[in-house]
Amino acid sequence: MWLYLAALLGLYFLRRWYRERQTVGNLTEKYVFITGCDSGFGNQLARQLDTRGMRVLAACLTQKGAEELEKATSGRLRSTILDVTSTESVAAATEWVKGCVGDKGLWGLVNNAGVSIPSAPNEWLTKEDFAKVINVNLLGMIDVTLHMLPLVRKAKGRVINMASVMGRISTSGGGYTISKYGVEAFSDSLRRELFPFGVQVSIIEPGSFATAVTRDIVENYKSIWRRVPSEIREVYGQPYFEQYCKLCQDFLDRCNSNLHLVTNCMEHGLTSYHPRTRYSVGWDAKLFYIPASYLPAAASDYLLLRFWPKPAQSG
Repeated sequence: MWLYLAALLGLYFLRRWYRERQTVGNLTEKYVFITGCDSGFGNQLARQLDTRGMRVLAACLTQKGAEELEKATSGRLRSTILDVTSTESVAAATEWVKGCVGDKGLWGLVNNAGVSIPSAPNEWLTKEDFAKVINVNLLGMIDVTLHMLPLVRKAKGRVINMASVMGRISTSGGGYTISKYGVEAFSDSLRRELFPFGVQVSIIEPGSFATAVTRDIVENYKSIWRRVPSEIREVYGQPYFEQYCKLCQDFLDRCNSNLHLVTNCMEHGLTSYHPRTRYSVGWDAKLFYIPASYLPAAASDYLLLRFWPKPAQSG
């Protein structure tokens, strides 16, 4: 019996491997629009797709980021300035993309732009702190998608949304995990709605990776702690704050710096004939965060709380 089960499992993975190696044709004629290309995953993906001969339309937040990316890539790559929190900026970028793609439509939309701060225990934050992150990571992504969908539908293309393992299990306060849960929900509904049109939607769920988005997190904690009302600081205590910062710094020091692990999944979602619905990236995502998200709440709480410092006035 076990031999038969092993054979069936082997056949399943062999079939999956074969299907995922099949790529779509005419990649050099396909346009891909990527947000958040100043640095990190977006910048790396833009360069990666450019080397494959695809027609990359890179959206950067700053003129400096756009100029540096154009210098590092071929003449095929074109860039524009985009603030995903501004509907006017999104509408202008959409018109620019229309002019670039013409009758071909847009093969790939990669919603990569994102921020991770302000971030801290929820009680330390304000409503505005939550809104700053959600406006970029979730509402900005939705706005870009809604504007670009007619172009993607015309090409029967792909939508790649950057989520996170934090969209499966929340390990910190602030708007980041909330926004990533929202990305998961929006992507799921979008995938089902667009299936009849031949458009495929994939979600990228990275674990812990070192990017420009993460490098300022500890300084962010320090600046937020300085403004926290004194009565809340007394509840948590200075030792809690110092241990919290150390825990986060240790976490950042262990982050994976190989961004190709993520961008290779993004590329596969754009170029494979059979893209995956979800790409969980990194061993921490595969072996800890994703499995922990399926555990009963009591079990996952135990796993996470055992690493956390205790507030001064905890029970």
